[in-house]
Amino acid sequence: MQVARPGVRAHEATPTDAERALRLLLPRVSRTFALGIKLLPAKLEPPVRLGYLLCRIADTVEDELGMAPGRKAQLLDAFLACFEEPRLADAFGDCVAELRANEDYLELVARTGLIFQSYRALDAPTRTILQHWVTEMVRGMQRFVLESRDGIRITSLAEFRQYCYFVAGTVGHLLTDLWREHSSFIGQATYERLLDDCEAFGEVLQTVNILKDIAWDAEHENAIFVPSELLRAVGSSHDAILRDDRRVANRAALGPLIDLANDDIERALRYIEGIPAGAMRIRLFCALPLLFAIATMRELERSDEMLVPGGVVKIGRAEVRALVIAGSTSTLTNRTLRWLAERVRKRPFTLTG
Repeated sequence: MQVARPGVRAHEATPTDAERALRLLLPRVSRTFALGIKLLPAKLEPPVRLGYLLCRIADTVEDELGMAPGRKAQLLDAFLACFEEPRLADAFGDCVAELRANEDYLELVARTGLIFQSYRALDAPTRTILQHWVTEMVRGMQRFVLESRDGIRITSLAEFRQYCYFVAGTVGHLLTDLWREHSSFIGQATYERLLDDCEAFGEVLQTVNILKDIAWDAEHENAIFVPSELLRAVGSSHDAILRDDRRVANRAALGPLIDLANDDIERALRYIEGIPAGAMRIRLFCALPLLFAIATMRELERSDEMLVPGGVVKIGRAEVRALVIAGSTSTLTNRTLRWLAERVRKRPFTLTG
């Protein structure tokens, strides 16, 4: 049984100390995101980092397997209250004593006070953006937590899309609002064009993660996101999602989700194409996770490992490294972005061909 540390008190750290601590914490809770954020312009790094960490705190509470739904909802309310009352952020970190997450996520929650200290150092418009979209996300999480008292069980494709909106489409909006606020290249006309596809940009990353982690979610989070209506249509069910004798049927049930992901990949590419070339570092920040998602979809369409107990589908580290290098030049224009995306769809990408 883990013994969690009390929350780290914000008044014990200077703003510089807090920023340094959060820079070190980010790669512990997301190596991929930490890789991408370094690509952003300096003035966008802090708000995007804080936005991600705030979302991960809420997600850690939502994923807590041993906690009653009502208590999760209470903690999510307490988390949102931290936006209005600084002293509550320190106190919120003490809830790590109730969590059974891994050490990195416990450390994240324990540092809620530091995160909100850095949040309050942002300018008012940026704080408003973060509070609005994190609140939208958390209110949606609360709804699913309270409606799924024994673990999340998605019933329909419409409900699947709604879940993805709350936990990922909101992130697409948050980022797009930050682009407009902090980039001289994102004017009002560009911003309005990006709004058409910003939800799909966020949601496709969530859909791909759900597809590759079906077994993990079922075994470790007691969550099944494949809609029961899709499973029922092929003669299967949530209870049989990892059964060997239902593997073929379960694989067929994923068809509509794979189609949805591919449609959203197209819209996400359109989103990136709408970002002006002058905002090259924003384009690259957006392109890398999408390229990883396209590569993962390629493997998902050829595999059923995600339906095997203990199984997971992922791309190799060599391909990740190659995409980081190639992406730094091949995503600068829409033509080369499309070329790289189509190349990744076909086979694992290497720098030698």
